Amino acid sequence: MHHTWDLSYASRRAPVMAANIVATSQPLAVQAGIQILHQGGNAVDAAIATAITLTVVEANNNGIGSDAFALVWDGKELHGLNASGRSPAAWSPERFRDKSEMPISGWDAVTVPGAVSGWVALSDKFGNLPFNDLFEPAINYASNGFQLGPISAHFWERAARTYNKFESFMHTFTREGVAATTGELITLPDHASTLTRIADTRGETFYRGELAAAIIKDSEAHAGLMTLDDLANHSADWVIPISQNYHRQRLHEIPPNGQGLLALIALGILEDFDLQQYPVDSTDSVHLQVEAVRQAYAIVERQLADPDHMQQPLDDFLEREFLRQKGANINLSQASNILSRVPANPDTVYLTTADSNGMMVSMIQSNYLGFGSGIVVPGTGISMQNRGRGFTLEDGHPNQVAGGKRPYHTIIPGFVTQNHTPLMSFGVMGGHMQAQGHVQMVVRIFDYQQNPQAASDAPRWHVKEDGRLALEQGFDLKVAADLAARGHNITFDEPAYIFGGAQLITKLKNGYCGASDHRKEGMAAGF
Repeated sequence: MHHTWDLSYASRRAPVMAANIVATSQPLAVQAGIQILHQGGNAVDAAIATAITLTVVEANNNGIGSDAFALVWDGKELHGLNASGRSPAAWSPERFRDKSEMPISGWDAVTVPGAVSGWVALSDKFGNLPFNDLFEPAINYASNGFQLGPISAHFWERAARTYNKFESFMHTFTREGVAATTGELITLPDHASTLTRIADTRGETFYRGELAAAIIKDSEAHAGLMTLDDLANHSADWVIPISQNYHRQRLHEIPPNGQGLLALIALGILEDFDLQQYPVDSTDSVHLQVEAVRQAYAIVERQLADPDHMQQPLDDFLEREFLRQKGANINLSQASNILSRVPANPDTVYLTTADSNGMMVSMIQSNYLGFGSGIVVPGTGISMQNRGRGFTLEDGHPNQVAGGKRPYHTIIPGFVTQNHTPLMSFGVMGGHMQAQGHVQMVVRIFDYQQNPQAASDAPRWHVKEDGRLALEQGFDLKVAADLAARGHNITFDEPAYIFGGAQLITKLKNGYCGASDHRKEGMAAGF
């Protein structure tokens, strides 16, 4: 694959070239994946070990009680895994009638955690190494300690205030109510014992055994409705990825309940525009991308839900004529005023791996908001996600809260092919930024031939839920002024984390090129 190699933006990173690569947002987790590859593991083994290690060393963004999604190129074809959980069967719209929005914390925000089932499913289908081996780095860091990085330390300190009413959370993640600071050694002994039990039982204890009983005991103690049956009935599902042509490439995403459809619709709209005629980072190029994303948001916020509850077939939204009509709504000189009302979160981990045999993995894992719901099952280190927040309370909406249903998910792994050969495994973690980030990476790398590190380093734009267009520092002020003149409500003073964190691996003629976002603590490494 052809790249230009000039790094045209202020950068702290260089592209990494190797026959085997791991990239994610935390260096210790990257090295866990590399260690597994050295032990004879494949890219899937490395991805699982990296994901498990991230539940310890980046617990502020994911945990043992997270959800996960993955796309796996096995050397011949692409497979999709939906390891997100469903709501407790006893949930109903009536339970939430007195609420103006879905709860953000407590047991009424918790759906069944799917990440553990995802690790098992990936290992069962593709793994080379014994499942237990994949837990060794994580258990080591949980038992013997790891030093907290500077970005993570900021979020741990915030969490100590956010979750101070949750006794088990404070016991697990603080020292007598005080959060760890940068460089401080953290041990998580409950995580170590729980991960050991998960490893020894291939996840059975989490859904049908001792850990399941502990989870439900805490649910019942706090009037939650999750039951042993909810856990036992959970399954991670292998799914057929959905995809969309973009010029000579094809972007693949996990089908709903994730928001990958949004990126496909936006690129499907942009298919009819020749972005290459406009300079990279120019007003016209940014405006067209933003407007395509706005058109896609308008569809997704009304339609996207658990696929069993969607009211229109997915294919309808990817039909060429439908996309052309949406593109016709775009005015090159005037911004639309479409708002997004889908729920957002900035807190996720994304990882990607590739091995010398041609296997590539794109994987994402998240609590939703920070450490999740605030629920930490006592004595286990299991922080429960708050994915229930992704439901809507609107009567009749396909994503309306109900029992046994998967909520709308923001987290999405991406993958690009050309003529059924792999080109790129990538993701851009961070709530609303994710689908928008997929669009920006595809445009930069395939329209403008930027190498993946330059594409990651480049300043980003972000269409916020309130309709404002956030521009990252680094955009030309004249471009900002021109966008404002076209009707975009510009904001320049947003925190860095809203622009997400990219990790990318592109396939070269020989080996790979890996890139990692300077907005996170991570790295790409290989051998």
